[in-house]
Amino acid sequence: MTKEVIYSPVAPEPIGPYSQAIKSGNMLFVSGQIAIDRTTGQLITSTVEEETSQVMKNLGLVLEAAGMNFSNVVKSTIFLKDMNDFPKVNEGYGKYFSVQPPARETVEVSRLPKDVNVEISCIAVK
Repeated sequence: MTKEVIYSPVAPEPIGPYSQAIKSGNMLFVSGQIAIDRTTGQLITSTVEEETSQVMKNLGLVLEAAGMNFSNVVKSTIFLKDMNDFPKVNEGYGKYFSVQPPARETVEVSRLPKDVNVEISCIAVK
């Protein structure tokens, strides 16, 4: 088994002892992303729509560092602080998967890192 750390200098730094992503063979495991803007270091949480947009942007930056994009995503997980935000998050997320969307689950959790409202992780295959 090969294990390669994937790092994007334009995506947010991990906030703990984990990698942005790990590539093993043709599979990429992207750690959960939250709405940190790498250029400012600030969280984008004014609205759940803007937060979701930043999360998806961060996922895209990590995928790009591995030579992939959203069309390579086969599985994703969405963690929500409040399931009432599901329609808004789903709408923003769906903009990235208009064709052959990946398998997915969405779960409500009591708390997320830095008290954000949305965290999304994914698995991609090249």
